[in-house]
Amino acid sequence: MRVEADKDYLVCDYCRRIHVPDKDNDGIRILGEMTPSEGFVECPVCQLPLVHAALDGERILYCRQCRGMLISMDIFSPLIEDLRSRRDGPSELIRPLDSSELDRRARCPQCRHQMISHVYGGGGNVVVSSCEQCAAVWLDHGELDRIVRAPDRQFSLGLQVN
Repeated sequence: MRVEADKDYLVCDYCRRIHVPDKDNDGIRILGEMTPSEGFVECPVCQLPLVHAALDGERILYCRQCRGMLISMDIFSPLIEDLRSRRDGPSELIRPLDSSELDRRARCPQCRHQMISHVYGGGGNVVVSSCEQCAAVWLDHGELDRIVRAPDRQFSLGLQVN
């Protein structure tokens, strides 16, 4: 079985059969290990190898240990919008920002450049790390869910939507 480029399934080279792995509790489909030709990409938190995975049909890199994820900036906003459009349940109350998270110094798993830690501007009071070189965003476990479940802009501004 091999990971099909930009897909959320695996393909058998022998019979061409498609295998779609089950989603875990976070909605992640683990697609498999990275190949040696792709290079060694390690988690900036626990330094274990990241694996190919899919979330909502979009390809990401994922850490099986800490459950952090590296997401391309190209798909980050559309992914959040899509997940928000299908959000089940009420919005989450906004947690206070932990400003100590802004002090994090992480290296990009792909290019090893220093990532920038900053408050995500789209709600949820989440500190994300981003790499301008690779155009990628690192999210720790639970941060994507906090972003998706953040109150809508109209709600947080006290506006009502008709």
